[in-house]
Amino acid sequence: MVKEIYGKKIGMTQIFSDDGVAIPVTAIEVKPCTVVAKKTIDKEGYNAIVVSFGEIKEKNANKPMKGIFAKAGVELQKYLKEIKVENLDEYEIGSKLTVDAFTTEDRVDIQGTSKGKGFQGNIKRHGQHRGPMSHGSMYHRRPGSMGSTTTPGRVFKGKKLPGHMGNVTSTILNLSVVKVDTDKNVILVKGSVPGAKGAILRIKETVK
Repeated sequence: MVKEIYGKKIGMTQIFSDDGVAIPVTAIEVKPCTVVAKKTIDKEGYNAIVVSFGEIKEKNANKPMKGIFAKAGVELQKYLKEIKVENLDEYEIGSKLTVDAFTTEDRVDIQGTSKGKGFQGNIKRHGQHRGPMSHGSMYHRRPGSMGSTTTPGRVFKGKKLPGHMGNVTSTILNLSVVKVDTDKNVILVKGSVPGAKGAILRIKETVK
């Protein structure tokens, strides 16, 4: 059975190991995900299960979403996500994926949407150095040379320039699972993960 689930970022804190060392951790709330549909190679071209999680009022759900849950015969929920699997027979419609699939011996990859930081310059966006700040310098935080004015006479694609920063899909690899609280449906992983508090995160067994 695949080790993959979705959760919501609660925030960061720290816990102490048995020898008194402080460990920075991110707390992720992982409530049971319900299997609501299956996708097959014959129809969609790949094997996957569709899982749901999160609370939602019925008035806020659209008709296509209500139809998916009505067909599955399960309670209406807010989010629908896909998880690719090899063997669909291991999963039944209405079954639950829970946080107890993970243990403290596991290492996980966590994917989410990074915090958006708006339009930023080169120094903040790409970590470049500034120019001199004194002695009549007129060049402080600007991008730098754009290249020759003759051939090729254009800015090369991929040049690091100011622009929109953040708000992109980001994955942190190979994080340690520090604690799994099955009573509170919370998993603690060492270090930071993408996104602000309340962000939806994808937690899966590491690829490394």
